Amino acid sequence: MKRNFFFNVSLLFLSFFIVNEIKAQIIPDSIKNNIGTYLTEFANKDVKTGRIKIDSVNMKGKTIAFFAGVNLSYIPFQKNEVDVIYNKIKGLLPEKYKKHKIELITDTRKVEDLVLFGKEKKQLFANMLDKPLVANLSQPYVADQGLQNHHLAIWQSHGWYYEQKLARWEWQRARIFQTVEDLYTQSYVLPYLVPMLENAGANVLLPRERDIQRHEIIVDNDRNKDKSIYKEINGKDSWTAGYYEGFAYLKESYLDGENPFRSGSYKEVKTIKNGEESRCEWIPDIPENGKYGVYISYKTLANSTDDARYTVYHKGGKTDFSINQKMGGGTWIFLGYFSFDKGINENCKVVLTNKSNKAGRILTADAVKIGGGMGNIARLPHASGIVTDNTKSSETIENDNIKKLPAIDYKPEVSGYPRYTEGARYWLQWAGAPDSIYNKSEGKNDYTDDYQSRGFWVNYIAGGSSVLPKKDGLNIPIDLAMAFHTDAGTTFNDSIIGSLGIYMTHHNDEKFENGKTRWASRDLTELIMDEIVKDIRREYEPQWTRRQMWNRSYSEARVPNVPTMLLELLSHQNFADMKYGLDPRFRFTVSRSIYKGMLKFIAHQYGYDYVVQPLPVKSFSAQFSGDTQVELKWKPVDDVTEPSAKPDQYIVYTRIGDGDFDNGKIVNGISAIMPIEKEVLYSFKITAVNKGGQSFPSEILSVCKKSEEKGQVLIVNGFDRLSAPYSFASRDSIGGFLDFIDHGVPDKVEYNYIGSQYEFRRTIPWMDDDAAGFGASNGNYETTVVAGNTFDYPSMHGRSITAAGYSFVSVSRDAILDGAVDMNSYKLVDLILGKQRQTKMGRGVSPVEFKTFPKELQSKITDYCKQGGNIFISGAYIASDLWDTEKPQVEDQKFAADVLKYKWRVGRAAVEGKVKTIASPFPVFSGNYEFYTKLNPIAYAVESPDALEPAGDNSYTVFRYTENNLSAGIAHDGDYKTCVIGFPFEAIKDQAERDSLMSNILSFMFK
Repeated sequence: MKRNFFFNVSLLFLSFFIVNEIKAQIIPDSIKNNIGTYLTEFANKDVKTGRIKIDSVNMKGKTIAFFAGVNLSYIPFQKNEVDVIYNKIKGLLPEKYKKHKIELITDTRKVEDLVLFGKEKKQLFANMLDKPLVANLSQPYVADQGLQNHHLAIWQSHGWYYEQKLARWEWQRARIFQTVEDLYTQSYVLPYLVPMLENAGANVLLPRERDIQRHEIIVDNDRNKDKSIYKEINGKDSWTAGYYEGFAYLKESYLDGENPFRSGSYKEVKTIKNGEESRCEWIPDIPENGKYGVYISYKTLANSTDDARYTVYHKGGKTDFSINQKMGGGTWIFLGYFSFDKGINENCKVVLTNKSNKAGRILTADAVKIGGGMGNIARLPHASGIVTDNTKSSETIENDNIKKLPAIDYKPEVSGYPRYTEGARYWLQWAGAPDSIYNKSEGKNDYTDDYQSRGFWVNYIAGGSSVLPKKDGLNIPIDLAMAFHTDAGTTFNDSIIGSLGIYMTHHNDEKFENGKTRWASRDLTELIMDEIVKDIRREYEPQWTRRQMWNRSYSEARVPNVPTMLLELLSHQNFADMKYGLDPRFRFTVSRSIYKGMLKFIAHQYGYDYVVQPLPVKSFSAQFSGDTQVELKWKPVDDVTEPSAKPDQYIVYTRIGDGDFDNGKIVNGISAIMPIEKEVLYSFKITAVNKGGQSFPSEILSVCKKSEEKGQVLIVNGFDRLSAPYSFASRDSIGGFLDFIDHGVPDKVEYNYIGSQYEFRRTIPWMDDDAAGFGASNGNYETTVVAGNTFDYPSMHGRSITAAGYSFVSVSRDAILDGAVDMNSYKLVDLILGKQRQTKMGRGVSPVEFKTFPKELQSKITDYCKQGGNIFISGAYIASDLWDTEKPQVEDQKFAADVLKYKWRVGRAAVEGKVKTIASPFPVFSGNYEFYTKLNPIAYAVESPDALEPAGDNSYTVFRYTENNLSAGIAHDGDYKTCVIGFPFEAIKDQAERDSLMSNILSFMFK
């Protein structure tokens, strides 16, 4: 009986498969091939997916389901395209199937389900929001149609790590094309992406150190290693010791499992609404003047307050914050970057008060961290000698790849590098995460621990919130996560490898722990990919490659329980990609693209109309409107791709003397009258604001009114260049970056540069990260922060002008070109040209930018000089940009010779950067000067100064480079006066030398 039963069941299954096989065969192979051919053509129009095949067909009633290869899912789908696809497939079917319903399935989903935002409303990933982790109360705007109060988790790929198999610290990727991925992705995330998201109102959390400051000061109730002061002021209620563990900095370095947030104590007090407040003050002993990141820490308790009020006192005044202590306890919480003076200063401190909107809740206080610091996590091979292979993120970590090191007495070793260079695994230990987050291998493999830790960190900080309500954690409701990477791979025909997006849905029944669909990650990926590719193609490279969207099990895409994208932006190994990738303009654009993608994703999840933050303003000017007032003017910049990105208001930020900028003042128009005092140097910058947030700032302009002025000087900032290093590609299979010719110009500072490229042969392959092949670069600068264009040079010139007794105002070059400022109102113009020169982006599809003397400026200067105006010009390429360029123009050279009275002699005129004054008909000039020629953290380097010679009557050499006696500068005295030097004034090393040279120039011009 039992045997007959199994026989009948087997027969039933056999019949089922035969029937289905017959159904599949109803559609001939020729038609399936035709459908596959059509889908291949359709998919490969913009994304290279390869050949798409119809793997199987299933017919059920009046429905025919076509199962296509997974590579069809690599492309984005629009609703109208899905309709076209189905109509085309119907047209390819035999007549008898024309009225059947068609389904096209790839990667387990119907293609219509892959359309962007094709999810039901109940599947939207929206957290319960109340108060955010951090709120800046001094910020004069609210981005209620931006990302206000949302929490995002972002990280910048890899980092410096300890390789147990070699018992050494090393990078996780190769040193190539003057950078390494471990640092390169930071050049997007830290200076651009994170500030854009924060300007939109978001709280952004990172699993790596974000402050590049090498100093670190810890001020704590338990112990201070320097003269820093922690003090308590008791009011109505007194501070008492907390019951649980808190932070203490008791060791110089930390080994596996050692957690500084479980080594000490914290303090607590009840909140009050009225009465005498209780305060904590953290007063750091600052080792050096500079900008520092400020972090706080505290303990989250059952009755914690949600409005802990911190104030940071700094060189720009004070900035107030409200911290929701119901989340984020037991780790470092970032407040912002602030400037502090050296030493202990009551005006440079952090203060916490127990004043609150609700009395009787618990306020806690623990350590304050100021500055990024150096790595302090010590590593060594596992005591057993066991190590494991470095399994890729997309592969399963097996236990059968175990090896054993020889018996050597290894000692714990810290990295010796700034903490911002290190991988997430080490920051997470310093930031108090449990070792179960960052030490999955139990000390045997830091490489796999590092990439695994990032995803588990997301879940840890989200634990206890509506994201993961059943898990322990920091209770922060994370809305999305993104891993920012670059890829490997090369092409030898200088074609672009381009951008790849990765997400993961095939995990946990395709749901996050809160029950929402993991397919939201595809929407996030598609939005960000769309924005990146669209913007790059429009702005820089029409042939930028859009690669696939992969649904694959990469750890960083799979583990987080929030919508997550892993971005492979470009290939850091491919020369064509990196000609764009090393340019700060490209990095700004890409970062803005990512920000826009995230904004649009979150706005859809929460059901509101988004507004994109504006672009920075232009045509900025600052001129006196009386003895004690300055008038600021500017113009907005339209974003042609985003109609919502229009300014509603503007913020004027003010810096007084050697201080820092204040918290800003809202103005409604495109001008503002600001009060000033005589003898005080004021600096201003402008941002544009709308309901989506705040733009990046304008350049910085400065003014100073002297009580008994000898005259007034108009400073014109004509140095707005940002660029990649000089690159070349020859016909004999060599190419690369030659930064000794032109290092390019970083934006403010650069911390992704590691050293010059030394391998230029394209045929040399990558063999190992220590033998990187074509593009291989030195590592002698990989812990150096390299100075770039600060956009703050009018203050430097102005400081020397006021030292000589003259007043000054300043304007941007564009304000001159569009007629907003008339140079003829001033007897002397100081034109700053820095490292301005004609520069192309990538392969040069877009027009060159940053010409020293565009035609409109030549015309303005010519008219000014003809009316008797005097001009001082300094810059590294003021002659070579007109003579030694790809397409020199005779008219440009004639302008320089006939109007400014100089001509080009040679570029790269000096190495040492030393200049001497020589005998001339102008005895007012004297002194010796030295400017920066090597990369450094203080001022941009001038690797290629110009030698220029006098042209015409009454024009003479007044300066020479000491190493070769080439002419470094000229002066002309005729109907008007000119002084032109082939090195930037602001690059002179010593303030006294700058003051002396400027005094000489002013005496010459005004006599």
